[in-house]
Amino acid sequence: MRIGIDLGGTKTEILCLSPSGQELLRKRIPTKQGNYQDTIQSIRDLVWCAEQEIGQTGSVGVGIPGSISKKTGLVKNANSVWLIGQPFQKDLSDALERDVRVSNDANCFALSEAVDGAGKDAQTVFGVILGTGAGGGLVIDKQVVAGVNGVAGEWGHNPMPWARGDEQPGPLCYCGLRGCIETFLCGPALAQMFETATRTQMSAKEIAGLPSDITDPFFTVYEDRLARALASVINIFDPDVIVLGGGLSNMDRWYQTVPELWSKWVFGNECDTELRKAVHGDSSGVRGAAWLWPLKSKL
Repeated sequence: MRIGIDLGGTKTEILCLSPSGQELLRKRIPTKQGNYQDTIQSIRDLVWCAEQEIGQTGSVGVGIPGSISKKTGLVKNANSVWLIGQPFQKDLSDALERDVRVSNDANCFALSEAVDGAGKDAQTVFGVILGTGAGGGLVIDKQVVAGVNGVAGEWGHNPMPWARGDEQPGPLCYCGLRGCIETFLCGPALAQMFETATRTQMSAKEIAGLPSDITDPFFTVYEDRLARALASVINIFDPDVIVLGGGLSNMDRWYQTVPELWSKWVFGNECDTELRKAVHGDSSGVRGAAWLWPLKSKL
């Protein structure tokens, strides 16, 4: 049995999968915000209770909103700031009395879609989450590529490529730099663009529900930016498939318009990379955490 944990800022989800990928159990609990020891204990209790309910033990993989430093073994770049600087992987392994695998939540999303989702037939998959942020993960041969610094796939914290005059120097990003892709493509960025033009406050989800004659000017700008940003990914990794997840991935128009646009910026002006919507939706992160123990692993 494989157990996946998705440790989010507000909720913690557990999913138990059979070796064939069949869902055996799924539960969500509120995340113990701000208290590191409570976070470790709540995950431990969640795993133990799930194993008792099913009557099996399993491997454990965890997706976190950050990464583990290979140099120090400590959490870095985490939106859940109480994890930063903590030996999360070691402490959880000790609490559960077994090895635990930990990866960035965007990597887990990409892995899930590469194993048995939208990219299951592809060798190289780049997964993109378009939500409150803009994250990414790279999977080759159904294995996460984390990189020596643990930041492979951090697509959202590169500058918007081929930036136009009104995009420079760009909005300030929480990472401390300006003009990051995330600041243009996250849901709050779309909402801000809409508010600036219309003086109306609406969420990205609410904007998506408006008539097309209202949204077209904003979506035209957004998909141009998305096409440029993804073209830079193609020029570096040349993936077979790019999979979109997160709330903004539900806009069906992107899957037609963006591939039509990105060839302008892909080197050679031709592109066979496919853009697909995530199959598992908001379940992909927790599924990918479970699949951090790959198919060939002995459970």
